[in-house]
Amino acid sequence: MFNAAWQWIRSLGQRARVMSTPHWLERILPSRLLSRLLWVMTIGVLTSQLIGNAIWANYLQNKSEQEVSAAADHIARGAASAVQFFQSLPPNYRPLVIQQLREMGGTRFFVNVNDSPIEVKSILSNPLPEKVVKVIRHVFEQELPRLGDVKINFAWPNELAVASDGMTVAQLPDHWVKNTLLMEPRPAPVLVIQTEIEPGHWLYLATLMPDPYFLDNSNPMPPERWLLQFATLITVLLLSWVVVRWITRPLAALSEAAEAFGKGESPHLPAEGSEEFIRTAHAFGAMRERIQRYLEDREKLFTAISHDLRTPITRLKLRTEMLDDEDLRVEFHEDLDELDMMVKGALQSVKDSDIHENRTRIRLDAMLGRMVKDARMAGHEIAYSRCGLWVMAKPLALKRALSNLIDNALFYGKKVEISVLEGVGKVVIIVRDHGPGVPEEALSTLFDPYVRLEHGRHSNSHGHGLGLGIARNIIQAHGGVLDLSNHPDGGLQAMITLPQD
Repeated sequence: MFNAAWQWIRSLGQRARVMSTPHWLERILPSRLLSRLLWVMTIGVLTSQLIGNAIWANYLQNKSEQEVSAAADHIARGAASAVQFFQSLPPNYRPLVIQQLREMGGTRFFVNVNDSPIEVKSILSNPLPEKVVKVIRHVFEQELPRLGDVKINFAWPNELAVASDGMTVAQLPDHWVKNTLLMEPRPAPVLVIQTEIEPGHWLYLATLMPDPYFLDNSNPMPPERWLLQFATLITVLLLSWVVVRWITRPLAALSEAAEAFGKGESPHLPAEGSEEFIRTAHAFGAMRERIQRYLEDREKLFTAISHDLRTPITRLKLRTEMLDDEDLRVEFHEDLDELDMMVKGALQSVKDSDIHENRTRIRLDAMLGRMVKDARMAGHEIAYSRCGLWVMAKPLALKRALSNLIDNALFYGKKVEISVLEGVGKVVIIVRDHGPGVPEEALSTLFDPYVRLEHGRHSNSHGHGLGLGIARNIIQAHGGVLDLSNHPDGGLQAMITLPQD
């Protein structure tokens, strides 16, 4: 009954899990609640961060493009006016005006006139400079439709040439460029516009964008922001781990208490923690007490029934002796003997599946070795190899379960092989006979009370059909599993899986 209660609790949890979680998600989720919640929190935080970053990056990119387009339009119209102004000047006046602009300072453009376009080492491809070039070309096409070739580039000032003779910005006097171009402490990209105002005369205009470091906005997600996102993720996960551990610790205690109760122990849940857990602990304690009272009442009931039935059975046997018909007397005796055995078997089933004893560390070689020795002394053929393994179990109960399986194998299979294997945290005991085996459709009924197959009734006429059911109840009370199957080479195989600790 302890085992039945535990199985009922587990089945409720399994049904609730199946009802609330799709099968495909159930397969990829971790098995532990703590791991599941952390997994979901990680996916949730990462998804929200990715979506938020994508929205924010798109917003910043659009904003940067709008600001750059407006600035480029403003610069383009100023450059177009400068081109028109220098086109209107006589060629011999242009050097004088350029010199005055350089000495005066404070102008938007650094201006020069060359006899050919200067080769400019452009900044590598970037969406924002490309946007600026596109806007400036569009304005020049509108304002100066008859203008010839226009070359527009962005370059770094430390490598920028300004004259046909190879003079660079770094070689110019400081007062010529200090208010126009930015060299220190951090160089800013320079916009260079070159256009042919007349054959052999190329106007050279160099300036900065209103935001000199506008290229910094080309990457809306710099490494610093990713580092901040990572720190946020780690912080959220650490806090989630603390909260989830705090929530799942009572659930783990409840699971351990339910498992211990299913093994026949009497665990106690502390009534502390959240209000929901305190109510659960009280409900669990009340359920445990009800089941224990039921088990005690059940044992008393079976004992009383057995005691009450023995008297009328004995009385009927005495009256049967007074019958004159010999055949009828034999039939009555057989029926009464069968009834007596059924009553004794039922009482034995109740008592043997609920043996009250403490768990201890059992050496399987010693327990199985004694059983094998007794079987061989009785003339049976039985094989067993020492394993050197231990299990935590109730000695009398486990011995009862193993004895039932070995006795069944000896009765129905004659020759028996016992092997013990070690798995991950578990021990597997295999009892195999060399009998005729069992029809596949009958395997599921072997644990039912009073079920005996045809060859079993011939081999062991005194059995009750309760041994396998008792063995399974004892194994399940230890947190193990008993499986029956036909061996590929013939015979029935009983496989016991027990936790090692």
